[in-house]
Amino acid sequence: MTYSEQTKETSPASYIEKQVIPAGTVIDPTPVDYSLKFVDPDYKTPTKVPKLYQPLKIRNVTIKNRIWVSPMCMYSAKDGFANDFHLVHLGQFALHGAGLVMMEATGVSPNGRITPGCTGIWKDEHIPQLQKITNFIHSQESVAAIQIAHAGRKASTNQPWTITSPDKNKADTDKGGWPEDIVAPSAISYDKNHWTPKELTIQQIQDIKNDFINAAKRADQAGFDVIEIHGAHGYLISEFLSPVSNFRTDQYGGKSLENRARLLVEIVQGIRKVIPQTKPLFVRLSCTEWVESTNEVPTGGNTIKDTIEISKILAQEGVDLIDCSSGGNHPNQKISPGPGYQVFLSDELRQANPQVLTGAVGIIVNGKQANQIVEEGKADAVFIGRQFLRDPTFALNAAEDLDLFVKWPSQYTFGRKKRTSKTVKL
Repeated sequence: MTYSEQTKETSPASYIEKQVIPAGTVIDPTPVDYSLKFVDPDYKTPTKVPKLYQPLKIRNVTIKNRIWVSPMCMYSAKDGFANDFHLVHLGQFALHGAGLVMMEATGVSPNGRITPGCTGIWKDEHIPQLQKITNFIHSQESVAAIQIAHAGRKASTNQPWTITSPDKNKADTDKGGWPEDIVAPSAISYDKNHWTPKELTIQQIQDIKNDFINAAKRADQAGFDVIEIHGAHGYLISEFLSPVSNFRTDQYGGKSLENRARLLVEIVQGIRKVIPQTKPLFVRLSCTEWVESTNEVPTGGNTIKDTIEISKILAQEGVDLIDCSSGGNHPNQKISPGPGYQVFLSDELRQANPQVLTGAVGIIVNGKQANQIVEEGKADAVFIGRQFLRDPTFALNAAEDLDLFVKWPSQYTFGRKKRTSKTVKL
């Protein structure tokens, strides 16, 4: 049910005030805005709006700006059900102008969750709660997205804030875990603080493929405008893609990149058959694993060159955007985080494969930095994670960094900062 249908068919108690002019879009100030000093007296709306605040159309979905909320695990569900926490958590970003708001990694099966507290989409009963979230996001003129996932060998761990030492990472049955039902392409644990998985049979691989396809169908029914497949960070699909975690000798593994990518490709093909052709499909990938060839890891991990080849296959199968992240699949990874440290991956992939859009991630913390990324063609959009946790109003504040006047949510208009000049903000 769409937001418009919901407001027509339900009681006044379910009504949501819609933003007529979407928050997070560039507008001309009104005389009242000038009189209240919400804008400098000599401010003029730029003839050319910075690209960060230009809309982006993907298939039939138009996203009002390029500032998108990255999927962030909250570990706060029970039996996979989203609840009011998730509504408030995701709703605040839509309210404050984010162009796209993506639901956290949501398990396609019970044993595909990272923790017992992760959200799920493996049964129809999950749909109504998810629909409440998409209805609110739509009412704020933002795009609702969801990341569907299987944790593979990194499943059945405890909620992070309950872990007092690394050896307390594993969730046993008394904590709601499933240590006997951990699966992966090969029977190799991530490290000693994760469970040792069982190697998947061919039939089990087919079952997981169907779990992803059915999850995508439920996501469509729940009203999500965009679906993202989680293929990064050492979770199941990432494990299949990588030579450091996939030692199979059948059609789903081995030295062949084509074989290791087979499960992901088949999932994409299956999802494309069951969702509308008008609906965008994203894939998040670890574009490099930051693992060099050593005596311990002779093959080394996947690099951006491998990911470019995978992206070309995915583009042919109907994937619209690669969400360019990295790492997470081997404890020997060597990463040096810093502002924008992963942006080069989006840039290289975008230049090598112009058939697919890219999203950049990785310590993007202000409007000037974010705008520079998209203006210079290093990405089509930016996914913001922890900065949104620090500042849920990031999409509004980033505009101030660029001396832009953007629409605030109507109910919050009088909370704007007063300004005395273009450089001094009170």
